[in-house]
Amino acid sequence: MSGIEIWDFRSTSGHVTGTDLIGFHVEAADGAIGKVDKLSEVVGSQYLVVDTGPWIFGKHVLLPAGTVLRVDQEEKKVYVDRTKDEIKGSPEYDKDTHDGDARYQERYADYYGPFYGGHVI
Repeated sequence: MSGIEIWDFRSTSGHVTGTDLIGFHVEAADGAIGKVDKLSEVVGSQYLVVDTGPWIFGKHVLLPAGTVLRVDQEEKKVYVDRTKDEIKGSPEYDKDTHDGDARYQERYADYYGPFYGGHVI
C-alpha cells in the first residue's frame, strides 16, 4: 500500500470533488462506524470527520481522505480500509483545537502514515 497520500482521496475511490458526503454511512474494514459529519476537500488536507454515535460514545473521529477505499453514491456509503480498532486508536478529534491548530495534520500523519508505508504529509 505504499505510495498512498493520506491527505488526498485516491483516484480509484470514486469520489468526485464537490460531491457532498455529509450524512453518508461509513464502513470500516470490519463494519459500520458512523456517518460523515464534516468533509474537507482542501487539496493536501482532505479528510472526513465521522460521528461515531454510540459506537465510541458519541465521539467524532477524523479520517484522512487516503483511508477511503471507495465511495458508493447509490448506497450513500463511504468504505475505508482501516478496522474499527485502528480508527478507535487514532488521535482524539477536538473540533475546537483542530480547526485552529496546524499541527493536527502531523498527529494524524504520525498515526496513519505507517499503515501506508511511512510518514506521509
